[in-house]
Amino acid sequence: MFKKILIANRGEISLRVIRTCKEMGIRTVAVYSDADETSLPVRYADEALNIGKPLSRKSYLNIDNIIQAAKESGADAVHPGYGFLAENHSFARACEENGLVFIGPSHRTIAAAGDKSAARRAVSDLGIPVIPGGLDVVRSEAEAIAMARDLGYPVMIKAAGGGGGRGIRVVNDDSELGWALKNASGEAGAAFANPDVYVEKYLEKPRHIEIQILGDKYGNYVHLGERECSIQKRYQKLIEETPSPFLDQDLRRRMGETAVQVARAVEYVNAGTVEFLVDKQKRFYFMEINSRIQVEHPVTEMVTGEDLIARQILIAAGHELDLRQEDVNLNGWSIECRINAEDPDDEFMPCPGQIHGLILPSGPGVRVDTHIYETYEVPPYYDSLICKLVVWANTRNMAIRRMGRALSEFQVEGIKITAPFHARVLKDAGFIAGDINTRFLETFDGGNGIRGSE
Repeated sequence: MFKKILIANRGEISLRVIRTCKEMGIRTVAVYSDADETSLPVRYADEALNIGKPLSRKSYLNIDNIIQAAKESGADAVHPGYGFLAENHSFARACEENGLVFIGPSHRTIAAAGDKSAARRAVSDLGIPVIPGGLDVVRSEAEAIAMARDLGYPVMIKAAGGGGGRGIRVVNDDSELGWALKNASGEAGAAFANPDVYVEKYLEKPRHIEIQILGDKYGNYVHLGERECSIQKRYQKLIEETPSPFLDQDLRRRMGETAVQVARAVEYVNAGTVEFLVDKQKRFYFMEINSRIQVEHPVTEMVTGEDLIARQILIAAGHELDLRQEDVNLNGWSIECRINAEDPDDEFMPCPGQIHGLILPSGPGVRVDTHIYETYEVPPYYDSLICKLVVWANTRNMAIRRMGRALSEFQVEGIKITAPFHARVLKDAGFIAGDINTRFLETFDGGNGIRGSE
């Protein structure tokens, strides 16, 4: 087992990894930018090293600085968290070349699976339906226009090497494509250090459903059910739940088996997700593989009793997966709300600043994954996620009511947060009925009135 793990990330995911490491008896090293010097990961880790200035490219995206910190600290493994360099095959390779175990897939698998266009190509070869679109990255505006015309508008420009809603633009005609291509590529390059993008058909009102998979180097694979991720704004997930209110047992089985088939095909080792879009007729289409731990992994932990971070560490350390598909039991219902430092009444504008008057939810069935505290300064340089509020209950209706209660307890002064918005969504008739899709919020009255989805 590893003696010391460096967490190449920040915020709540860094703290999440530190906590599991402590429970496993593993020492931890936090890295931090100048903006995060007073963060909880710095306080709770056994060691902490500064890796640069606040801008991500000078700190959390700086491979050389992170590798140097790992070597200086004597860490024998690196956990990338999610975002930043988590799906960067160059970073995974740099870890391996410097004698560090990368807690995730190999750099070769990330290149095949983490590159969305390459993954689409590999899955298409298996005969699994993929969203219509290009199987390679686009190299010019003319190439993108030709592809878009062939597919038929609207289309999506999507980042090939990242996730989290970044590097995505919807294009309705030729006149929008050049701008969208430039902006999506620029955003992808800034967020993932990879500007490559590809084109795919924009599907109308599908559900976004992902399957959590685990695989080890001995060829053992399992899936841990699905997560419904359809409540999104600007292609970023806001509310996730498991199980999905849409899937029946047969569709759940078929999608799970397909996810495992995909994982085997790319020789995926560690934790990851296979992402699908599902239409009203319950036809599912492969979208991408996310070769990292997901933001929404806690809901799966709540219904399975598994610690996915611990599973990641054990697999990376060479342990055989002691979990078989028949051992996976989904118990109850779990919902996660991503609470961001944003003003939902002002186009979700980021609201950095100092936190005062903080009261976090608690009580039966409530889990709070956060790195904030009284007087914490939310920096303006990074993603605005400040808390993952998670609940568990026996049924979906009870989970919705429990989440409503938890959201009502969340109090903070000094910044705006999205908790009131989440509370309104949970009261929506369409959401309560499970009648949701990726365009749900376009038909949701986000003001004081509440009305159902289309």
